[in-house]
Amino acid sequence: MEVILLERISRLGQMGDTVKVRDGFARNFLLPQGKALRANEANKKKFEGQRAQLEARNLERKSEAGQVAEKLDGKSFIVVRSAGETGQLYGSVSTRDIAELLTAEGFSVNRNQIELNHPIKTIGLTNVAIALHPEVEVTVTLNIARSAEEAERQAKGETLTTAEAIYGEDINDNARPETFFDPSAEFEGGEDNA
Repeated sequence: MEVILLERISRLGQMGDTVKVRDGFARNFLLPQGKALRANEANKKKFEGQRAQLEARNLERKSEAGQVAEKLDGKSFIVVRSAGETGQLYGSVSTRDIAELLTAEGFSVNRNQIELNHPIKTIGLTNVAIALHPEVEVTVTLNIARSAEEAERQAKGETLTTAEAIYGEDINDNARPETFFDPSAEFEGGEDNA
C-alpha cells in the first residue's frame, strides 16, 4: 500500500514522502497513529493544504524534544535489582522499567520511545538510546547493580561478576581446607578391618 508520511519515520522516509509499505504496517500502525495517509488524489490535496501546519507542529515538537534532550543526554541512572554471583539478573530490565525510572526522575518518556532490542539481563553499565522525536535521539547510561554501593564501584570501572569482586579478594583464602582441619594431625583410624 502506498502512503503519504505526515512525519519523519526512521528507515522509511521524511514528511511528505510517498512510500510503499506493507498493508498490515499501514493499517495497524501508520494510519491509526496519524503518521500517514493513504496515497490517493484526495489525500494528496489534503496533505498539501495542511503541509504548513504539519511542518509547524513538527518543528514545535522537535524543539520541545531538544530541550528535554539537553537535560537527559549522557545522564546515568542507577537500577538496583537482585542478581546471582555471576551477574545474571533474577528478572530483567525492560523498556517499561526504564520508562518508569525516567518518569520518576522527572522526564516524560514513553516506553515506545526507548530503543532496546532485548531486555537487559545482566548487571553492569548499559547504554540505552531514547528517541524523543524522530529527529532527536539521546543516549543514557543504566548502571544495573545489586546495591547502591555496587553501583558506585561499577561506575568507577570495577566488574562485579565474580565472587572475589563481590565479597573481597580474601574469599578464597577463607575457604582453604587448612582452616577446617589440622594437616599435621595423624590419622588415628588404625587398620582397616573390612
